Amino acid sequence: MTPPSQPPLVLASASPRRRALLEQLGIALTVDPAHLDENVRAGEAAERYVLRLAREKAEAVHVRHRDATVLAADTSVVLDGVVLGKPRDEDEALSMLRRLCGRAHEVMTAIAVAGIGGRCVTAAVTFAPATDAALRWYVSTGEPMDKAGAYAVQGIGGFLVERIEGSHSAVVGLPLVETLALLREAGYLLPWERR
Repeated sequence: MTPPSQPPLVLASASPRRRALLEQLGIALTVDPAHLDENVRAGEAAERYVLRLAREKAEAVHVRHRDATVLAADTSVVLDGVVLGKPRDEDEALSMLRRLCGRAHEVMTAIAVAGIGGRCVTAAVTFAPATDAALRWYVSTGEPMDKAGAYAVQGIGGFLVERIEGSHSAVVGLPLVETLALLREAGYLLPWERR
């Protein structure tokens, strides 16, 4: 029996981690990142911010792919209600890591499908205490420079993480359970549904 045809899936993100999470499930996709202003608006709460960005990214890329299912995501590290974005330089990365050490913070990842809407998944992450030498070494690896909160749990930065409460894949950048549910809501058939 021929599987039903469906629109292609476009991932509106340049994140290799998000792509890998989907591809490991056998989901074929095309990558077309959205390039938007990612600044937090005055008075904008963290959850509202990540949801807005995910929705805006999905809609911006959908303009270029009208016949596709467009999925977007945005991840923010939030400490004491303040969004820690990607560090501008090594000094800012070190400052962020110092603030996170020995403390719990939230990682919020919002997902959105163009024309459907979105949702936000929050996980609590606790950093172990770390010496300044360890933090400086980590910054010198270059890994923190393009990561929200200046660390990657799935990379070298995992040595800083003592505990995760909630979705591990949300901390990596794409909450899989919620993403698959949202794709199904959009009418997208998952690989195991096409047989």
